[in-house]
Amino acid sequence: MSVPPAALAIGAIADADVEKVVALWQRCGLTRPWNDPHADIALARRRDNSTVLVGRDNGAIVATVMVGHDGHRGWVYYVAVDPDSQKRGHGRVIMAAAEDWLRSAGISKLQLLVRRENAQANAFYDSLGFELSTSVMFQKWLDGRATTPSN
Repeated sequence: MSVPPAALAIGAIADADVEKVVALWQRCGLTRPWNDPHADIALARRRDNSTVLVGRDNGAIVATVMVGHDGHRGWVYYVAVDPDSQKRGHGRVIMAAAEDWLRSAGISKLQLLVRRENAQANAFYDSLGFELSTSVMFQKWLDGRATTPSN
């Protein structure tokens, strides 16, 4: 039996939320040594084509998504649900908020990257109607560092 999605208050991240959001991302295992989450938040907040949305349950931040677009395709990053609040529909709610944000910007396609070994995330996005892309992703570090297998 599925649990109906919980009502969350969705809004853009505020200055006072940054440390709580970074802590949530760390608890969820989303941060990597080569990506500074504070810098990622600052960059998303500087532009009008990106933001970080937070979902609050009784005032506490329990879900996040960084969402943005290049004018053609939307992207999401840092999709997180507090481990103590999972299996309550918060992931579906925060993803729906990201989709709504992109639609309001006139963007009709949403893409995201998931590590192959993250079976739980892969199953989640599959349940939301995402499909495996036929595109191949390439990457190149512009700061001169060598690519490592875990990037």
